[in-house]
Amino acid sequence: MRAKIFALALASSTLAGCNSTGAEAASDGTWVASWTASPHAPLTTEGPFAAASYDDVTISQVIRLSEGGSQLRVRFTNRYGAAPLTIGEARIVLLDDEGNEVEGSSRPLTFGGEASAVIPRGAPFATDLIDLQTEDFQKAKVVMYLPEDTGPCTCHLTGLDTLAVSEPGNHVGEDFEPVSTAQYRAFLHTVEVLSDDAQGTIVTYGDSITDGVGSTPGEDRRWPDVLAERLEEAGMEYAVANAGISGNRVLSPGMGESALSRFDEDVLSLSNVTHMIVFVGVNDIGNAFGPQRGGVAGLDIDQPQIDAEQMIAGYRQLIARAHAKGITVIGSPIGPYKGASYWSEEGEAARQQITDWMLNSGEFDAITRIDLAFAEPDDPSTMREGYHMGDFLHGSDEGLRAVGESIDLTLFQAE
Repeated sequence: MRAKIFALALASSTLAGCNSTGAEAASDGTWVASWTASPHAPLTTEGPFAAASYDDVTISQVIRLSEGGSQLRVRFTNRYGAAPLTIGEARIVLLDDEGNEVEGSSRPLTFGGEASAVIPRGAPFATDLIDLQTEDFQKAKVVMYLPEDTGPCTCHLTGLDTLAVSEPGNHVGEDFEPVSTAQYRAFLHTVEVLSDDAQGTIVTYGDSITDGVGSTPGEDRRWPDVLAERLEEAGMEYAVANAGISGNRVLSPGMGESALSRFDEDVLSLSNVTHMIVFVGVNDIGNAFGPQRGGVAGLDIDQPQIDAEQMIAGYRQLIARAHAKGITVIGSPIGPYKGASYWSEEGEAARQQITDWMLNSGEFDAITRIDLAFAEPDDPSTMREGYHMGDFLHGSDEGLRAVGESIDLTLFQAE
């Protein structure tokens, strides 16, 4: 029997915890976005970017929470689904440092008291609240049975941790042997946690460099991971929500909706956002001014004509929309990319113009120099040797650590 749709009840439940006007506390704690992965539309049906689909299989996905707490809820997503998405059953289980299940931690994920749900096209869908004590940087596994053809997945392609697919059937609650693995995030958007000491959620908003391309899979070495660990060591209890999408742009869609288009769902819908770090724009200028001028090979990515002034107008929109919700906006100039396949002198000139505006306009609440953390000291237009994965664009583990360590933690101190 098809599951009932509890859209109105669940929407109310979700919105109750998704107030992004500062760290508004619940009576017994503060809801924060402890983990997130911004989804995007299927890119193509063929080649390396082909969208996954699932039918009568169970999938499991490993995540790492940035902030622990006493309760949690999982927000699924069918934002780009061509049809309603059926979840037959779902569970969450905590993992120890060796990746083994923590005894007694497995919990069913329910929807309005029901074990299954049908998520409408285009919709988020939150689970009921789960009583489960979690720790900062706790790893967990979300398992779901997908009994019907999902069609092309509402996925986040750069998951950098394991998604495992079972043989046919419902294997929720079993330690199944996967028939295939990937590094997508499928139908998962956010895990919210009720914390008794959280100060709020910091969103890192960007492209592949924020998403973690170039870092070691499964090791949590993205620069937002490093930032979260430093905050914890300093006694600053923030959740850090990584809302990067590989290939993302400020103004134009393609690899995900543009930063302007997805802002409400990927930033403002998260719980108690207090700060946002904006580090995005290299794909705009690289695709617009570079020698290819057409985006990623094998993908039909629209590239309208743009200039630096339009980019600046886009950043101003992000600042204004965040400020309207009381969010402190920290900007970083676009990173160095000389040597990358889409670098050009025209693009470099645009980067410098945007950097000058960021540093001197005073329109961001604060500035952090991610660009300089990556840069070769003698040639700040290029990335330092060893700080990129060989393409002069994406950070290596070492480079991403340097970025995470470069951010001044006093930017997040309460006034």
